[in-house]
Amino acid sequence: MKKKSIIMLIVSVLIIITIIVCAFIFNDKPNTLSTLPKPEVTEGLRGEFGVDKNINEKTIDNYLNRPDSVYRDMRMLKDPGNYEAIGGDAYLSGFVKGFEVVPLPYLVNVSGLPEEVGQTYQGKTLFTEKDGKYTANYEESMDILEYLFPKDKYIFLMCGGAGYAGMTKNMLVALGWNENQIYNVGGYWYYEGNNNVSVKNTSHEETTYDFWKIPYHDIDFNSLHEVSNEQNE
Repeated sequence: MKKKSIIMLIVSVLIIITIIVCAFIFNDKPNTLSTLPKPEVTEGLRGEFGVDKNINEKTIDNYLNRPDSVYRDMRMLKDPGNYEAIGGDAYLSGFVKGFEVVPLPYLVNVSGLPEEVGQTYQGKTLFTEKDGKYTANYEESMDILEYLFPKDKYIFLMCGGAGYAGMTKNMLVALGWNENQIYNVGGYWYYEGNNNVSVKNTSHEETTYDFWKIPYHDIDFNSLHEVSNEQNE
């Protein structure tokens, strides 16, 4: 009986060791996320839009699904601007999986678009920009902005051709966000990665858009409280 007990003890010990070894083998992924490169604006024309040199349309697939980050596409579902005139698409015809859509023209008035594009949305906005200064139009404006762009996260911005993304970063930095935590990833129009979600459908010479696929953040301006003119002055 004593010999049998010793054998059972040895077997139990071996089983425990096997479980521990298997645990290490199947959980060999590091507990910490890889360090992101510091935002660095690329050179040339794309640099004028603020597109990042290291994390952009070509590399964004390597930085998706991080729990320490949020991903925002700044386009409208259908932009009033004529982006087809510059080789783009006024419709949000697709997006990168993991990105959520927050239309920049609802956040702040947009200026400086190419002459061929004309004007974008001219309605109500959370903020008004004038000479680089951003003024809140509603009591809830900053709360909404902080909800959509958490300050304790890394923020990846994208749009059609990089312009709206660059404008968004400029606004956030001007309002107190850390510029070293914000990446202008560039434009969806140039994305050729493996996480494309197509929204546009063309069949029998008819085009439709599956906007229901898009994680979309709308802003109900009618539910907000306007800031008085005295406060804005």
